[in-house]
Amino acid sequence: MTFSKILIANRGEIACRVIRTAQRLGLQSVAVFSDADRDSLHVRMADEAIHIGPPAALQSYLRKDKIIDAAKQTNAQAIHPGYGFLSENYEFCTMCKENNLIFIGPPPNAIRDMGIKNLSKIIMHDANVPVIFGYHGEDQSDATLFSEAKKIGYPIMIKAVRGGGGKGMRIALNENEFMDQLNAAKSESRKSFNDDSVLLEKYIQRPRHVEVQVFGDMHQNYVYLFERDCSVQRRHQKIIEEAPAPGLDWSTRKKLGEAAVKAARAVNYVGAGTVEFIMDENQNFYFMEMNTRLQVEHPITEMITGTDLVEWQIKVAQGEVLPLKQDDIKLNGHAFEARIYAEDPANQFMPGSGRLTYLRTPPTGGDGKIRVETGVLEGDEVSVHYDPMIAKLVAWSTNRGSALQKLRNALQQYYIGGLKTNIPFLMSLCDNKQFQLGNVHTDFIKENKDALFHLQQITPTIAVAAASAFINSQQQPIQSNPNAAPSFFTTCNNSFRPNFSQKQSLTLNYDKKDYQFQIERIDSSNLLVTYENKTYPVEIRPTKDELILLIDGHQFRCRVHIDGDTCTFYSNVSGTSFDFKLRPPSFLAKLASSGLGGAAATSDNPIAPMPGTIDKILVQEGTNVKQGQPLLVMTAMKMEHVIKANKNGTIGKINAIAGKVVKKGEILLTYVAEDKKQN
Repeated sequence: MTFSKILIANRGEIACRVIRTAQRLGLQSVAVFSDADRDSLHVRMADEAIHIGPPAALQSYLRKDKIIDAAKQTNAQAIHPGYGFLSENYEFCTMCKENNLIFIGPPPNAIRDMGIKNLSKIIMHDANVPVIFGYHGEDQSDATLFSEAKKIGYPIMIKAVRGGGGKGMRIALNENEFMDQLNAAKSESRKSFNDDSVLLEKYIQRPRHVEVQVFGDMHQNYVYLFERDCSVQRRHQKIIEEAPAPGLDWSTRKKLGEAAVKAARAVNYVGAGTVEFIMDENQNFYFMEMNTRLQVEHPITEMITGTDLVEWQIKVAQGEVLPLKQDDIKLNGHAFEARIYAEDPANQFMPGSGRLTYLRTPPTGGDGKIRVETGVLEGDEVSVHYDPMIAKLVAWSTNRGSALQKLRNALQQYYIGGLKTNIPFLMSLCDNKQFQLGNVHTDFIKENKDALFHLQQITPTIAVAAASAFINSQQQPIQSNPNAAPSFFTTCNNSFRPNFSQKQSLTLNYDKKDYQFQIERIDSSNLLVTYENKTYPVEIRPTKDELILLIDGHQFRCRVHIDGDTCTFYSNVSGTSFDFKLRPPSFLAKLASSGLGGAAATSDNPIAPMPGTIDKILVQEGTNVKQGQPLLVMTAMKMEHVIKANKNGTIGKINAIAGKVVKKGEILLTYVAEDKKQN
């Protein structure tokens, strides 16, 4: 069953991750790519690459036939599915077998049995794995589901039968919102899995999400590689994970692992799998589901066990015995993984997309204690068609506290420009006292919202530093070295002239507050910056990728990135970044406020909060709507987003077209003006 060439039926960071291990093992790799990924990193890393279709996943990465054809075309003998897309698709796994291709994953029956949530609960119950029962019946009528929800008792968890990754999952707190949540779960499930069947379960409040990494081989050997805690989530999707789970005693840890092995053994599992449990406040745990693939967060398990789980997958797929027995697997230290997303946490974690105009990752060193798992480089595009994850940042140390500090320090050195990210939020999470104590649960973000979403204060030093760094970035270098950092002290038309004073004004805006500066250059290395009636002497020392600033006797390092009207200032003093808006000249501001600067400048009409595809239009021209009423549904980053009326009014023109892609800020529809309504 040996093979020498692997096709990776995926994209992004997981494709790059598999390629790296394949290269280390001396195996050739084949990538597949859509139009949107033609120049992506995984395509550049692979030995060969095959184009499989348009950007939409349904026309490319979910096309089983095209991927099978790509494997045949390149003489690949095995297919690694990664995670997501076809990784848990029973039909695809079966097609691989029928075409004499080795599927690097479990057998089809295990995928089928564990993929159907109601069937998996029955199998787990029979295997003496603790489960929470609810309604898992075939009657999917609204009336039956509504009736069964009342029998179970609210709050209710509605889950897609074939779900995963938070898709097709909703919580109904009471019967008044049950139907809306049911319809949303079904619609999302239909788009993601082509099946809108759901199951209902009692929702355990303040639960922990604890999962166990298991492995099986073709010789009936099974092991567990300890647990991960993935409780801190938004939109039912993980944002930060750690291994092992904090606060568990060894007795509970062993029971979890043994229950996970029972689950794997019950379906004759082969390869990497994750058994997910829901845990209450008393550390009672219940089977939730089994993911029949490698998880996004697998690196933290690798860090605490000293393993390469992709290598294990490949060896098991070739018929080898598991590399280690249970007694040989030792838990060493603690690891965290933070998912770096293109999203806006302050705006309900709204996903984003766009070009990575600036990207600097933290140093990883040679000891493997910091890892950056990514599939993008500076200049690449975060596409609206796929998940907005930019990278995974992984940190290991001998204990939880020091591992968290390593993660926090690495996040502080992760610089991204061109789009909003969740890095400041992740740093805030690392600083949270309750998180530091390990008091985590799935409602953690909601319950700690005020502490996690506070705005970083702008101190006078930060304000003056941002202004100085911005001014420096706008000028041309005077040095002959073409790689020298830009300097404030020249322009493209003239050089610095001794004893000639130059002054200019600058206004930056942060959180709706203007910061005004008067800046005077003294010589080729010094400025005088006046802010809030105080003048600060500033010395600037450019280095290759940073600025060293000496402000009123306080020296520190910083960076600045300009993207359109946004000036992003990165400071090692504050440990975070600030997105300042450049305030335009007064005549341009007046033009915008008059409405002559474009409809979007003053429009209170509903706009697209992020790039995406219009899925449904729920109103017609002339419809009277009330504030909060759903107007249309967008799909972005594989999630549904309902656009609601921001005021009472009458719908005028509908610009949106179902099935069409819209840009962020695009006006989707307009209201009839009040004077026209009166006429």
